[in-house]
Amino acid sequence: MELKRVVVTGLGALTPIGNTIPEYWDGLKNGKSGCAPITYFDTEKFKTKFACEVKNYDPQEHFDRKEARKLDRFAQYALVSSDEAIADANIDLEHLDKFRVGVIWGAGIGGLETFQNEVINFAGGDGTPRFNPFFIPKMIADIAPGNISIKHGFMGPNYTTVSACASSANALIDALNYIRLGLCDIIVTGGSEAAVTQAGMGGFNAMHALSTRNESPETASRPFDATRDGFVLGEGAGALILEEYEHAINRGAKIYAEVVGGGMSSDAYHMTAPHPDGIGVERVMLNCLRDAGMTSDDVDHINTHGTSTPLGDVAELKAISKVFGAHANDININSTKSMTGHLLGAAGAIEAIASILAMTHSTVPPTINHSTVDENIDPSLNLTLNKAQEREIKVAMSNTFGFGGHNACVLFKKLDD
Repeated sequence: MELKRVVVTGLGALTPIGNTIPEYWDGLKNGKSGCAPITYFDTEKFKTKFACEVKNYDPQEHFDRKEARKLDRFAQYALVSSDEAIADANIDLEHLDKFRVGVIWGAGIGGLETFQNEVINFAGGDGTPRFNPFFIPKMIADIAPGNISIKHGFMGPNYTTVSACASSANALIDALNYIRLGLCDIIVTGGSEAAVTQAGMGGFNAMHALSTRNESPETASRPFDATRDGFVLGEGAGALILEEYEHAINRGAKIYAEVVGGGMSSDAYHMTAPHPDGIGVERVMLNCLRDAGMTSDDVDHINTHGTSTPLGDVAELKAISKVFGAHANDININSTKSMTGHLLGAAGAIEAIASILAMTHSTVPPTINHSTVDENIDPSLNLTLNKAQEREIKVAMSNTFGFGGHNACVLFKKLDD
């Protein structure tokens, strides 16, 4: 069967460097660090005392007090970002076939803060099981798309993809395929996460996954730098409206980009470490290019997973060199995690948005905080270090990988005039 074309018609973001799409783009192009000392709890006894928190966020600007108490922060972030994307797409909700509108959302963890606080309260009591009646619906990862659909009446496919840090990239790929197959006209997709909590920081510290650069938080996320010592935990949400091309054209929608391919693979290697030779990463990019019907020479820009971990950064760049060969030197490669930190299940969404905005504005955001060359990284690669670079981008790739060996890759193309 002939597959439908799929385009992006709306964007929304709530990130550590901007609470709307214009603010997010301003932070990206100017190389803004979203990292600072944690404000949510006392970090005195924690190895890492900083994170990339969402800033200047007041739930009461978006929800009444009663509603906000029913929603974990990750679900609040999902609703806020999806509302922006729906408004940006200028969708006429009153004259929409809502049975053909779905919500496919990514979250690697879900309501971690809710779970943590309920367990703390129970452990501090007398053993009587006193739990908040909203404990379970606040915690479960699938409540985010559920609440988006309830708010707007969208009655198409509705679920959450959970693949650790690849979750929202997997959500994008699923949304792409539902529309390609003619099963939906529009899907609200993306991801959200709110894991900057005692449990989140403590858990990742116990794994030795986080940077401990407490003396200089704003420079702690330093992908590809020889002195990198782990990722910086972030939080927030990104939302995209994916729409069938003819449906978008018929309603006169603004089109940001076409989604031309999605790839998935597994490292099948280790629970938390990447395959040192990047075999799974190599395969996911090849799968994505094959799905799009494109060659490696077509790609102008890659937003890497680039978490700022000693093993992961090298493995990914090795895979890029293998897949793209000599053309790898002509690609603008970057890691926007250097600015936003690692949003876990929401990473794929906000980085896909960054790729689309880079294409829209013909500007590749920088990989900030680079000062020391890593001898294990090919020096001929253009990693867009420390300063944004202007260039025309016709095809952009976004890579996202997760604990468990989950790899996802999405390819965006500038719409032909």
